[in-house]
Amino acid sequence: MSSGGGYKPVNTARRTITTVSKRKRSSISEPVHRPHPPIAPGPIRKASKSSRRRRRIRKERASSSVERQWVFSASNSRNLKDKLVLVSYNLLGVDNASNHMDLYYNIPPQHLEWSRRKHLICKEISRYNATILCLQEVDRFDDLDGLLKNRGFQGVHKRRTGEASDGCSIFWKEKLFKLLHHQEIEFDSFGLRNNVAQLCVLEMNCEDPESKLRVQSSEQTSTSPRRLVVGNIHVLFNPKRGDIKLGQVRLLLERAYKLSQEWGNIPVAIAGDLNSTPKSAIYDFVASADLDTQLHDRRQISGQSELDTKPSPFRNHYAVSVSQTNEWSQEELQLATGGQATTHVRHQLKLNSAYAGVPGTHRTRDQCGEPLATTCHSRFQGTVDYIWHTKELVPVRVLETLPTDVLRRTGGLPSEKWGSDHLAIACELGFVGE
Repeated sequence: MSSGGGYKPVNTARRTITTVSKRKRSSISEPVHRPHPPIAPGPIRKASKSSRRRRRIRKERASSSVERQWVFSASNSRNLKDKLVLVSYNLLGVDNASNHMDLYYNIPPQHLEWSRRKHLICKEISRYNATILCLQEVDRFDDLDGLLKNRGFQGVHKRRTGEASDGCSIFWKEKLFKLLHHQEIEFDSFGLRNNVAQLCVLEMNCEDPESKLRVQSSEQTSTSPRRLVVGNIHVLFNPKRGDIKLGQVRLLLERAYKLSQEWGNIPVAIAGDLNSTPKSAIYDFVASADLDTQLHDRRQISGQSELDTKPSPFRNHYAVSVSQTNEWSQEELQLATGGQATTHVRHQLKLNSAYAGVPGTHRTRDQCGEPLATTCHSRFQGTVDYIWHTKELVPVRVLETLPTDVLRRTGGLPSEKWGSDHLAIACELGFVGE
């Protein structure tokens, strides 16, 4: 019974004493009957719904009040003179959200409105003092471009091929960096579906007053400006097509390495939504630079089929049937390896995960050091977003994600405070050496 209304119990102890006293005085043997008032089902049902709504609002507000914290590396980073803050963020495309409302059935409609979310997202980015942004599922680029220009950013966008309206965008602080080169990858040109990726060569702007001060104080007037390759990708979702997912990741890393060499072996940072879990073979491929396809079923190499063990209420919509064979067709091997006569997929970059490089706590990190969850909606909670870097860059600090119990209490994202069904991941990277 709801505490908001309905019948309130009578104080039976006082009623009994009073009744006995009256019976003695009046010598009446019949007990006094006072019938309960009828319980109207309507008001009770209404109060119950109201209570549930109030509880949900309280939980959401409690979850929204939790702030994300920066965690610093144990290594001494005081000697790192040039640093940048890189943010990777899947923004939840407007069209994608409207086409998959089953993923957001717990979400109040106002929390999905782009007119509200775009301001939340931009304010959040400002809080992190980001200098480079890698954004995915961008289907309102003009809106973002206008808002971010007001915050000092300049950006480039690449829309997905085919019928989809979203794509990837890279932004940078105009006072701190200038764009030297921009390369787009249309995976459809390689038979790898309609996803896209971007590569930018950025140079630190030494004409910026802060940069001038750093150079003069360290007496490095003859050094060349800092440059780096920034890669941004949103990998295919379909868990059954691990061959395509692997091929997309491989191709981006190949292009990033080539671009790094062309510009003088400069550092590389890769960010994005890989649609793969930290325990997956695709994650291992990025980290180790080698994968033997014959040891894995292509329908499981993204790790998505393992997520059906997640407890309710986040039921896994990623689950796929488990195959008993690791056989790959010739076409699948060609897509994964780029047509090479081998079953191994390799890349030449030596990459480290920014989050794995900065220790965290069991409330927010898994055994790999990756966040426990970078995305959370009505049917799934887990990690698919990453930032990787070469050894010329070291992580100074990373932005912790929210604890999983806090995320679970929201009932799913977006929420009153967070503007997407993904959490932004962010790190500060410092350039090693002179």
